[in-house]
Amino acid sequence: MPSILVDADACPVKEEIFKVAYRLNTPVTLVANSYLRTPNHPLISMQVVSDGFDAADDWIAENATPSCVVITADILLAGRCIEVGATVLGPTGKPFNSSNIGGAIATRAIMADLRAGLEQTSGPAPFSNKDRSQFLNALDRELQRLKREGL
Repeated sequence: MPSILVDADACPVKEEIFKVAYRLNTPVTLVANSYLRTPNHPLISMQVVSDGFDAADDWIAENATPSCVVITADILLAGRCIEVGATVLGPTGKPFNSSNIGGAIATRAIMADLRAGLEQTSGPAPFSNKDRSQFLNALDRELQRLKREGL
């Protein structure tokens, strides 16, 4: 049975995740360093991890399986989850996969170097309603695919 693991600390699409999870009867685990308010629903659970560096990422990577959809904007976590066969979506619905993760990691490293050199970078575009809609469609599509494949 498919499930959803959410890198929840800064996730802007939690409500959209809940909406799809209810409709498709899919369990969701929110993972964060501190307790977050969650709906009182049997499909929704909260996993609070230590405040250690990358503790939430480590928990998600260790618990991700090929039947999981992982929701994260963290490119390095996405790479770790892809390695174990999980489906990974960014909060805008952008899929991370073995074909595009290498380029995403390289771009991340370049941007980190630019920031370290005090180069001005513009940062990500503001989150939009179009992003939310694309995310909803992508999450629905991936969960339906996993169910068809019997995962």
